[in-house]
Parts: sequence; structure tokens; C-alpha cells
Amino acid sequence: MLPLQVIDSFLLNYEIGQVLLLVFALGTIGLLGLGSKKVLGLHFGAFGLIFLLTPQAVNSRIYLFLGLALVIIAPMIFSIADE
Repeated sequence: MLPLQVIDSFLLNYEIGQVLLLVFALGTIGLLGLGSKKVLGLHFGAFGLIFLLTPQAVNSRIYLFLGLALVIIAPMIFSIADE
């Protein structure tokens, strides 16, 4: 476990949207190994909602549009899954 001071000093240099984007990208890479489109669609939908619900006072507007795109794409990915 990392001490909270190390995590806090890392997060102070970035916006919350950048950190969420990093977690989203790492999670997507991790889920690609499963090969399940349903789980990938759920992942996209969850992060789309997180990006949409993050307050715009602490976040850039571009992440709002990213969240909107993810919420639109997620059901498409989920519906084409054949598992």
C-alpha cells in the first residue's frame, strides 16, 4: 500500500478528468484480455456516467462530451455481444 501523501502529491498535478481517463484506459486494456463485449459495454457505460456526473467546476468540458459519447457507444457494444 502506498501512503496517502504519495497519492495526494500525484493527484495534485492533474485534473480529475485526466485521472479518470487514465483509470478508464487501464481498465479497458485489462478487459480486452477477457474477450467479453458485454463486460466492455458495461465498462464504457459506467465510465460514461462517471464522466457525465463529475462536477464541471473541477473538470474540463471535454470530459463531459467524452462521457456523452461513451454513454451512446456503450449500448451499441453491449447489444452486438453474442455471449
